[in-house]
Amino acid sequence: MFHSRRKFLQYSAYMGAGALAMPLAGLAVPSQQKKLGVALVGLGSYSTHQLAPALQQTNHIELRGIVTGTPSKIPVWLEKYRIPEQNVYNYDNFDKIADNKDIDIVYIVLPNSMHAEFTIRGAKAGKHVICEKPMSVSVKEGQEMIDACKKANKQLAIGYRLHYDPFHLEFIRHSRDQVFGKVLAVEASDGFRAGDPNQWRLKKALSGGGPLMDVGIYAIQGARYTIGEEPIAVTAQEFPKTMPEKFRDVEESLAWQLYFPGGAIANSYSTYTTNVNRLFAGAEKGWFEINNAFGYSGQKMRTNKGPLDIAPINQQAAHMDGVALSILENKPANNVSGEEGLRDMIVIEGIYEAIASGKKVDLKIG
Repeated sequence: MFHSRRKFLQYSAYMGAGALAMPLAGLAVPSQQKKLGVALVGLGSYSTHQLAPALQQTNHIELRGIVTGTPSKIPVWLEKYRIPEQNVYNYDNFDKIADNKDIDIVYIVLPNSMHAEFTIRGAKAGKHVICEKPMSVSVKEGQEMIDACKKANKQLAIGYRLHYDPFHLEFIRHSRDQVFGKVLAVEASDGFRAGDPNQWRLKKALSGGGPLMDVGIYAIQGARYTIGEEPIAVTAQEFPKTMPEKFRDVEESLAWQLYFPGGAIANSYSTYTTNVNRLFAGAEKGWFEINNAFGYSGQKMRTNKGPLDIAPINQQAAHMDGVALSILENKPANNVSGEEGLRDMIVIEGIYEAIASGKKVDLKIG
């Protein structure tokens, strides 16, 4: 586990400008420095059960507003979090948030197909933006989001909470320090059993795709930041659907293989039919893995030498604090930037192309 601030600070040097740089979560900020105000855009399960509670544990950002299309939710949120009525918006009057000085950041927690619209509207309203993953449903939209935030001189950060998680930071350290030699292979898989057949995740018009877009993106991230390179090619396979009526609009299960310039290969699987959640690295002289790797809690890391004692944190609190701190210090959040989200979208489009063509697809990631 981490023993010193100095050791934590070493991680930012592990990744180049084109890859993932790891931040230091929970840095102290001078007491006179103000907290930033955030409005949650969309009050679904993630906002309700993860983000809003996490914002009660943050040091540099606080919940000051909500945006919802469901009026019945408003009184509950106002009472529970003491949000002023003037800081409540709906999707139609959202642009008026530009006049609200209490709100510095909007956090987009909507179905994937709405990410681009509300990120662009948030930037035009003069707000910094945190957008849940995947950042968009296409590379084209992702670039438009980046361009809009740059034009407005506002930060765009993606909801990659695991960049602040101590288990994943230690996992990366094992790779970069070559604790067991060079990493040669990664297995990164994420999936769960999707319940409600009417949920938005199973409607391509809202989700952009199935488990790949939803949780498979964690496996893509895991492979990239473990190996520390950008993949140069991908092959992929969609599995036959066992419930074609339920998954008529999106894939049910799929696998893909990422090929890296240094010779490493990452094998991944994502599904809506069963629980799988693992990040494994095989190196020249040993191995290391995180079980329940991509969950909100419950991570356990071990190596071929035994388990590691790592203290868990609130991932969402650390992520939002980290983004807020980068804004307060006027530093770009390169570790979870819009550009980082765009790299994943390039990989995702490559996976879908490889499934459709049955061929290896070259990836060009800037």
